Amino acid sequence: MSDAEILLLGAIAGLTIFIGLPIARIRAMPTSIRALLNATAAGVLVFLLIETFEHSFAPVEEAVKDSEWGTFVGRGLLFIACVGIGLVGLVYYDRWLKRRGEELHFGPGAASTSELSFVRRVHRLNEGHRLALLIAFGIGLHNFSEGLAIGQSAAQDKISLAVLLIIGFGLHNTTEAFGIVGPLAAEGQRPTWGFLATCGLIGGGPTFFGTLIGQSYVSEWLSISFLALAAGSILYVIVELIGVAFKLGHKEMLMWGLLLGIVLGFGTELALVAAGV
Repeated sequence: MSDAEILLLGAIAGLTIFIGLPIARIRAMPTSIRALLNATAAGVLVFLLIETFEHSFAPVEEAVKDSEWGTFVGRGLLFIACVGIGLVGLVYYDRWLKRRGEELHFGPGAASTSELSFVRRVHRLNEGHRLALLIAFGIGLHNFSEGLAIGQSAAQDKISLAVLLIIGFGLHNTTEAFGIVGPLAAEGQRPTWGFLATCGLIGGGPTFFGTLIGQSYVSEWLSISFLALAAGSILYVIVELIGVAFKLGHKEMLMWGLLLGIVLGFGTELALVAAGV
């Protein structure tokens, strides 16, 4: 299998996230169902949080087991810093966007044309749409690391493993789409196809770029960075989704949705194990 074919399949694995996105376009969804979808999104992200923490912290534990204390300190600090950036950094970034958008109502100042366009577009989005973008961002960081695994396997001529990873991650990404559509369903407004396409590209596109880089360059430090950033951002989004859930009410749907999302996440993980990935 050629490098181009591996890259194509890597892109397909990431873009399977589009399969679950159209559910956000369903009309007249009852509040209870919206609450269920929002909670299911949180449940899927809880699973992803466990997975990303496990994989990003594993190299830190390995350094301790091997008594490589210098490596341990470096990896540990990198892990903490990236989790912190993903978790706390999104709070300040969202605050900056809101403040910058309000400032632009009074005049552009020294802002560039591209900044004006981007900030105004994001500022015009409601909370559900902004949250969906943040979720897509966190999933994209996670999928970049999955792409690195695909590319690394191909670079080592483990083609069968690379193909299994592509199939497994592709199935996995179909459930990750629920994480994106959850807050959109909760707000009861139909997103445009263009917005869904943007979220899909942000969430699934990095799988392709991870595959591309993984074929030529493999770094434990790079993997830790992206997985830890993803963990921090996913944790931030889970807190936000729980806040949305309490506003919607239907506590029983919150718990059922969390359970359903976690089951979906672990179900796809078991499918990977059964396939030998």
